[in-house]
Parts: sequence; C-alpha cells; structure tokens
Amino acid sequence: MARDLKLTRNIGIMAHIDAGKTTTSERILFYTGKTHRLGEVHDGAATMDWMVQEQERGITITSAATTTFWNYDDKTFQINIIDTPGHVDFTVEVERSLRVLDGAIATFCAVGGVEPQSETVWRQADKYKVPRIGYVNKMDRIGADFLGVVQEIKDKLGANAIPIVLPIGREENFQGVVDLITNKAIVYFDDKNVRDNFTVEEVPADMKEEVDEWRGRLIEAIAEHNDELLEKFFDDPDSITEQEIVDTLRTATIAMTVVPVMCGSSFKNKGVQYLLDAVVCCLPSPLDVEAIIGTNPSSEKEEERKPDASQPFCGLVFKIATDPYVGRLAFIRAYSGKLDAGSYVLNTRSGKKERVARLYQMHSNKQNPIEFVEAGDICACVGFKDLRTGDTVCEEKHPIVLESMTFPDPVIGLAIEPKTQKDLDKLGVALGKLSEEDPTFTVKSDENSGQTIISGMGELHLEIIVDRLKREFGVEINQGAPQVNYKEALRGKVEHREVFKKQSGGRGKFADIIVEIGPTDDKETLGLQFVDVVKGGNIPKEYIPSVEKGFKAAMVNGPLAGFEVESMKVTLKDGSFHAVDSDSLSFEICARAAFRHAASKANPVLMEPIMSLEVVTPEEYMGDVIGDLNKRRGQITGMESKANARVVKAKVPLAEQFGYVTVLRTLSSGRATSTMEFSHYDEVPANIAKEIIEKSSGKKKVDDDE
Repeated sequence: MARDLKLTRNIGIMAHIDAGKTTTSERILFYTGKTHRLGEVHDGAATMDWMVQEQERGITITSAATTTFWNYDDKTFQINIIDTPGHVDFTVEVERSLRVLDGAIATFCAVGGVEPQSETVWRQADKYKVPRIGYVNKMDRIGADFLGVVQEIKDKLGANAIPIVLPIGREENFQGVVDLITNKAIVYFDDKNVRDNFTVEEVPADMKEEVDEWRGRLIEAIAEHNDELLEKFFDDPDSITEQEIVDTLRTATIAMTVVPVMCGSSFKNKGVQYLLDAVVCCLPSPLDVEAIIGTNPSSEKEEERKPDASQPFCGLVFKIATDPYVGRLAFIRAYSGKLDAGSYVLNTRSGKKERVARLYQMHSNKQNPIEFVEAGDICACVGFKDLRTGDTVCEEKHPIVLESMTFPDPVIGLAIEPKTQKDLDKLGVALGKLSEEDPTFTVKSDENSGQTIISGMGELHLEIIVDRLKREFGVEINQGAPQVNYKEALRGKVEHREVFKKQSGGRGKFADIIVEIGPTDDKETLGLQFVDVVKGGNIPKEYIPSVEKGFKAAMVNGPLAGFEVESMKVTLKDGSFHAVDSDSLSFEICARAAFRHAASKANPVLMEPIMSLEVVTPEEYMGDVIGDLNKRRGQITGMESKANARVVKAKVPLAEQFGYVTVLRTLSSGRATSTMEFSHYDEVPANIAKEIIEKSSGKKKVDDDE
C-alpha cells in the first residue's frame, strides 16, 4: 500500500551560526520519541552533530538528515529533517539542502535578530522558492525581544512576517506562549524529561487586548487567500473557526505571501511541540509543491514529473558522503516513482547505468536499511560507481535531466604537502574523497611550483579539511600560509590572427583563425561567451567546437600571473584550413596559442575577492574598529545601532583579512564580534597588483618568513 504523501514533510532548519538550530533539532528528536535523552551541543553530545570536529567546536559543519514521526490531529506525520550549518564557510551545505526541501524553519536568536548569515540563507530559500516558518529562539536570554525580531524580519528580509503566538513573559520570566489561532495559553513547566511538559490554559487577563489586536492582524494578513474569512472577520469575528484560520494560513505560507512566526526557548524545552504542530499545519507536503520540471536529454523538450509513486522514477543526488563502514553514500531526493534496493538507474550526466545496491533511511550518521524509496522521500544509497552532487538519476526508459546546482567558487587557497613518502598516496585518495563530498573544496597542482593547492570558502573551512585529513584518513601534512584565490579579467578588445603550422614528414598540422577577444557583453556572465560569425565555410563546422574548447582550456592560465580568467568573449570571425593537414586538434592548439598571444594585449587586470564584513562592537571601540578597517582598504557601507552595541558594515578585500578575528579581539578587549562572507570580485589597485604579479612570476625573491 502506497504511503499517503499528504502526511510527509521534508524540512530543513536554517539560521545564522549560534541561533540554536542543532539544539532545536535535538529537542524535535526527543519530543517525537526518536531519542530518549536530550543531547546538548555544548557537551558535544548532540545527535545531529556527529563529526568529532562538530562536537569539539560546538558548531555544525555538515548537514545531517534524519526521519522522525509526529502525531497531530489523530494522524501520524513523517518528518524528514535536515539540520544545516550556520557558518558562512559551509554555506554550500545549506544551498544543496534547500534545493531538495519542500519547506524550512528559519531560526532567529531573540537577542541577535536577523544576522548576516540569516540574510544569506533567506536569499537561498527565495532562490529555490522554499516556503518557511520563522522560529524566534532563546526567549529566555537577557535582551530577548520577540516583536522586535518580527519587525527585523520584515525590514531586513522583506518578508510578510506575522506572529501566530505572543510570548508570556520574557528573559528569565519566559513561561510560554499564547496561541493566536486557538486563543489559548500554552504554559511550560520545568521538567525536561517529560514530553508533555506544558498545560493549556486561558489567556492571561492582562494580555487579552494585545492578543485580540494581533489575532486581527493575523487574519487580515492571510485573508487575501480566503474572502469568506475576511467577510466573517468584519461581520462576526466570533464565528471564525480554528480550522478556517489554519487552512488559510497554510495556503498563504505555501504561496509564500506570509511567514508565520512563533517563539520559544529550545534549550529550556519551551515551544518545540508547538513548532512541530506548525510544521505539519503550515509547511507543504510533497503534493503541495509544483511538479518538478526537467529536460528530456534526447528530445531537449521540457517534461514534468509529479510526486506520484506510479510515475517513472526520478531523483536528484544532492550530497555525497564517505562513511567508514559502508563506503560512499549518495543522498537522493526522490521526486517521482519508486526505486527498489538492488535495481538499476540511469545517470543522465554520464549516460551510464548505476546499480543501487542498498537503500538507507538516515538518522544522522546511522543508516537504517529500507527495501524501497518512493516519491517525496529522502534517502541514501550505496553501490554506485560514478555519482556526483547535482546528478539526476532516473529510469532508463524515461530519461530526464533535472536542473543541477550551482556552487560559489573557492576564495582562499593553501599549499600542502605530505610529511612522509608513505602519506603521499594516501593524500591523493583522501583529497579525492573530500572534493567529491564538498563541491566548494577544490584541489589543483600549481604548474610553476609543483605544489598541491587546496582551496575553500574560508580559513575555518580549510582548517576543518586539514583536521579531517589527519583524523579520518591518517594523513600528516605540512601546510603553507593561506593564499587568496585571485582571478584575471580582460578590460579591452583586441583582434588577432593566429596561424598554426607544423610539418614533421608525412601529414602535418594546420589551422588559421581570426578572432576578437574581450570582456563579455554582460558582467554577470561567467565563463566563455563564444560567438561564431565565420561565413562561407572558411572553417568547416566540425572544427568550430575545437576552437571553443581551446579557448576554454586556455582561460585556466591568465596572461598576467597565471590566475584563472573568470569571463571572456571570443568572436571567431574568419580563418582558413588545409584539406589534408587540418584536424580538430590543430584548431584547438591554435586557439590556445591565440589566447596566449592576444590576451596580454586586451588590457588584462587582476581581480580579488571582496568580502562583506559585519562587526558588532560596543560604542567605545567604534573609532578603533573603523580606523583598522580603513587600513585594510575597507569601505564602510553602513552603520546602525543594535541593542546597546553598534553594527559596522563594510566591504573589505579578503587579502587584508587574515587573522582579523585576533586583531579585533585585541582592539575591543574581546567584546566585539565579526562575521564575514564572500561578496564579489573587484579590481586590485595597480601598485598591489604589480607586487602580486612579480611574486607569482618569481621575479621577486620572497623571504620564507614573509
């Protein structure tokens, strides 16, 4: 018998670092009966933080999946949860989780409110059209302000946030919430080992007026989805039923016109049961989400797959992980059909069949074997040979390609080498596995120095990678100082003719091309923009792709200092060929040579990653913080007050930010905090660019200690 998909929820918990995502996940597991004791992040005992590094640092590094069940209104709901990291260096984990989820819980700290990473994950959820509910956590902390955070969600995130509860008390007096839908108070008592640690009471007398006002606002906010409800609200508000409000709120949330917001204190076990009720009431089931659209690889036409077990199977691989006991695990979201363990699927990227040896339902890092997986499920599988993040797997007779995922480029690199010859072979295998797991982690060999360079999203990201190499793979390494991943760009246009001739007795090589090289038409376009305007068959059609391939390959080494050219437009205008000596390889080699000779004349410039920095500092250190940022070539973009501190926002080159956290601690006696994330690439000032170019081309002898 097929499972009722109406009773399934695929959700993620997303937030800024330290807003309490993992603690909230732990409480959800406890109250749903999945775990029998509460695991705490600060004790390193949280179920969802299973990596050693997560337990030691008290932060989430990798997104963990689990499945649990919640009884509501005499029905049992299956909730598949992904707990995502909050640190900006691991933003890829949030990105790929949101790609496959139907709904999300956006968690905010009642004191910190909307923080930089809250904005980043909110934009990611907008990108994938994920409906969400807001949960304001840490209501027991000094300075907690529920309605203040709701206003921040409106102002900073542009969301139509509407409270569906009001807190009873705050800070150490936080006791519970008033449910604006049922008009009842939910009061919690302190017994963390009891699952029903609350009583339902009447609304406190001193809150009745405020409750009526906010209940009215809630109904007005959702009424555009139900005219009948609005009429009742104006004619006879008492005749409005709870079910009408819940149904309309659900419709409005799924349509993303409203974000219902509730509050609680996960650490103090207050508000989590209500949050689970809101998940099943407000967030969509797989059936509420539009059918997934993909492309048929043979006809190039769009096709859709509905979340139905009777349709042909299709799923998306959103994560690869390595488990010491079962090997490589591929996490798959099934969008349609049914997949049995032991069956074969088609990987549309490689065009090859893959055998799915075993299927698992995940609970953090533990696997529970299952016989099959159906539309709407999230599972992990083993047995495949060549699956990557973003691959589509489907039935061979019904091929489809789902939209893949895009990931940001790494911004920081590190030179590493194994300490002993014995570690050399192990290092290659380990780096291969880690880069498979994490699309924002790349490994390359520097052609000039022969060094292995690993690149990632930040210092913490690379620190964790080095730590994992040592602990998981037993590889001891030496590492250099972190290096910025510079890029190159062309600012001018240049026309160039390149002729490639080679005679070696017998058949030779010949290619002749006339090209114009310059910047892309649109600044947003990355990679190669290739335009073919050759007329009269001067270059046969079959050689044109080879010219494009040659330029694409050449972009890896820019003309200034060998850094990658991020974007470029090449117009192939004319050329000639030889009936015997010309072939595809000749034209590819010719294109590479054309780039080498022409790019240096197209006004190339060096580009560096610019970071968005936010510093929260007490007023008295404001001058020192700004002075220090000016020294670092920072541009202040805004200042605001928050509680009793000042917030400074700036754009700062990454090259100037190494070790910034330590400097900031010294400047502010440890009282200021900062968060930083990648913003964009910008041109390096000429004097600094000259130094970097000299350094990388070896003209300047750099002292080892520098």
